Amino acid sequence: MNLSICELSYLNELILSCVNTITCMSLFKNQAKDEELKSILNTHFPIHVEDYNKKVEFVKNAETADGKLQVPQLNTSIFTEKVQESKPATPVTVNTNVTSFNDREIALSYFLTLKRAGKEYAIASMEATDPKLRQFLKDAYTMSCNHSFEVYEWLAKNNFYPITIANGEQIGNIASIYNEISL
Repeated sequence: MNLSICELSYLNELILSCVNTITCMSLFKNQAKDEELKSILNTHFPIHVEDYNKKVEFVKNAETADGKLQVPQLNTSIFTEKVQESKPATPVTVNTNVTSFNDREIALSYFLTLKRAGKEYAIASMEATDPKLRQFLKDAYTMSCNHSFEVYEWLAKNNFYPITIANGEQIGNIASIYNEISL
């Protein structure tokens, strides 16, 4: 099956995004100081390279592309009660004269990249007519989602991206708006 112009356009944009992600991650792996963050980046890096290569396969020949992406499992044990405690975030100062990134800048850049990529994968998968491409894009979305979970946890644990737990009154206010439907 040939790619539609829509699929080709999405793949082109997603490949360019991968070029950016892989390039930035190459720099980030070398500049990260925190060993846990460095480990996250080193573990995720080859999966992003695989993702890039799979997209290139689809562009070069959609008929022969296998579209199988190794999707990492979601590590649901990482968000501990300690990480979820509400605490103020460490203030940030925007660095307008950057010569290198600190760990917070690295993790935040990578996290925001994963969030944006996830949205793009989800949108592209909705318009994919090739079933193999559609499944690949869904898997790539899941990869981005699962990777972002680990980075989000690292940011939260280090007070760089706060998690604020909704209190009972806030939950009650929203919950009182809706009623279940009986069929």
